[in-house]
Amino acid sequence: MKSRILRVLALALSAFVLVFLLAGCVPADGAAAEGATAGSSWSMIIMIVVMIGIFYFFLIRPENKKKKQAEEMRSNLSVGDQVTTIGGIIGRIVMVKSDSIVFETSEDRVRMEVTKWAISSTGKQTEEQK
Repeated sequence: MKSRILRVLALALSAFVLVFLLAGCVPADGAAAEGATAGSSWSMIIMIVVMIGIFYFFLIRPENKKKKQAEEMRSNLSVGDQVTTIGGIIGRIVMVKSDSIVFETSEDRVRMEVTKWAISSTGKQTEEQK
C-alpha cells in the first residue's frame, strides 16, 4: 500500500513538473522570447534533471531493492523451510539444488521440483511444525 501511494505521488509530481516545464517554454510575446530563451533553457534542463531524480528515488530504487531482497531470500533457502510458490503452492523444502528446490506439499509426501525463481515467499519452520 505504501509503495502504491509513493508511486502515485511520484507520478503526480512528475506531471506537475512536466506542466511547469511546458508553461515555462512558451513565451508570452516575441520580444520577451529573445531575452528569455537562455534562462528558459537552463530552467528546463534543471527541471528534467529533477524529474529524472524523482523517478529514480520513487520508482527505480525501491524496485531494485525488492529484487535484491527476493534474490537474497532465494539464495538462503534451506531444508525445512516453509515456502510458497508464485502459483500459490505451499510446501516444506526437502532438497536444495543449485538452481532448483524439491519440496513436499502435504502429509502424503507429494514432492515437486521447481526452480528457485518460482519461490515468492518463505517462512522458517517452527518447533510445532517439526
